[in-house]
Amino acid sequence: MSSVIAGRAVVLGGSITGLFAAAALAPSYREVVLVDRDRLIGVREWRRGAPQTRHINGLLARGHQALEELFPGITQEMADDGVPFSDLAGTVRWYFHGRRLKQVRAGLSCVAATRPVLEYHVRRRVEAMPNVTFLEECDVVGLSATPDGSRVTGARIHRRNEGTGEETLDADLVVDTTGRGSRSPKWLVELGYQQVDEQRTKVDIGYASRHYRLRSDPFGDDHSINPVASPVLPRGAIFTKTDGGRVELTTYGILGDHPPTDEAGFNDFVKTLAAPEIHEAIVDAEPLDDIALFRFPTTMWRRFDLLTAAPDRFLVMGDAVCTPNPVYAQAQSLSALEALALRARLRRGFAPDPLAFQQEVAAIIRPAWEMTTSVDLGFPGVEGRRTLATRLMHVFSRRLHDAATRDARFTAAFMRVAGLVDPPAALMRPGLVLGVLRTAWRTPPRQGAPLRTAPSVGRRARGRRPR
Repeated sequence: MSSVIAGRAVVLGGSITGLFAAAALAPSYREVVLVDRDRLIGVREWRRGAPQTRHINGLLARGHQALEELFPGITQEMADDGVPFSDLAGTVRWYFHGRRLKQVRAGLSCVAATRPVLEYHVRRRVEAMPNVTFLEECDVVGLSATPDGSRVTGARIHRRNEGTGEETLDADLVVDTTGRGSRSPKWLVELGYQQVDEQRTKVDIGYASRHYRLRSDPFGDDHSINPVASPVLPRGAIFTKTDGGRVELTTYGILGDHPPTDEAGFNDFVKTLAAPEIHEAIVDAEPLDDIALFRFPTTMWRRFDLLTAAPDRFLVMGDAVCTPNPVYAQAQSLSALEALALRARLRRGFAPDPLAFQQEVAAIIRPAWEMTTSVDLGFPGVEGRRTLATRLMHVFSRRLHDAATRDARFTAAFMRVAGLVDPPAALMRPGLVLGVLRTAWRTPPRQGAPLRTAPSVGRRARGRRPR
């Protein structure tokens, strides 16, 4: 247990990153106040302030490990509540380039809870911390700081339901976890600091989700069926068992090829996927809700780590720093790892240095960002610089996936990286590379499954914009 280093820490934003941050802060501050615009306590449904909660959100293998480090025993609690857990390489049925990968249990456990249920269980743990307070239905107006802007001293908030004006919540540390819509870059400029640089890649993803109760079983011994979008067919899906005996389907399209939200159009879109068993299951299933669509235009990384100066006692975490491509389900896991990094710094007995912490956050983000940005650039319509290294990685990745259709050890190696357990450099180990090349030499790469859709989809995949 860390010794208390200061009086009050304020967390702006009560979503999953805010909860992780509060858990990291609680041992080191006498009081932790978590501020959010929504009602949070006891909520087990999707929230208006977090529309992405209606869609599949996942904790990857390393994220699950971090979750258990932050909240020991929470895995069993969620399992007792009916949350299934899958093995990323063993009980997830992956399709790459239209072909199914071999499977093997590799100890890569993933949480298959719906986002509201995951938040509910994490929130209950945070609520149980005696020094944590929730300020619900409050808008964050801005920061308060010393006259010279060198130190943040609190947050300015407005309580929606009390008819009062703006008030200042004094703090010894303020942590922004308000997500992609964070106004931290604007606040820093107002305090006299430089503009935060941003890196973006336009991917123009649209994903639509629905929950079902099945009348037939397409899973067998698997927990999830995931056909991955490819340049030939820029459509994919995650179809998974989840809490409450339901299944959750999120299907997506890249570069403007978005799924329709009417039932017939949605089902026709699903029918084009590389895993025909998904469509066969849902046409006979009982829908439990309406189809919800979410659009994601660009990935984004705000480079707080590149600032030459920053105010003391102010940190930024989670989607407020980086929103990677949601298809790869990295965001929650990165947030959990950032919370562990924050906790480790606090255990040294003093408040984190803002620039040093943001640089550590960047070091957590960088491998995942570089890996997924490289994958995104494999789609010809995605704009960006394709270095020789990027092009070679595209060739090697295709060979690796092809090898994984024949040998499960390649699946396990790839999923350890995709699950953030191993760094991307692990795929360059000589033994693995030689194994992939040997497999490729013995058998040339097979073509992916033929398109299961109209020819226009193929034209979009080669970079044309939909009309």
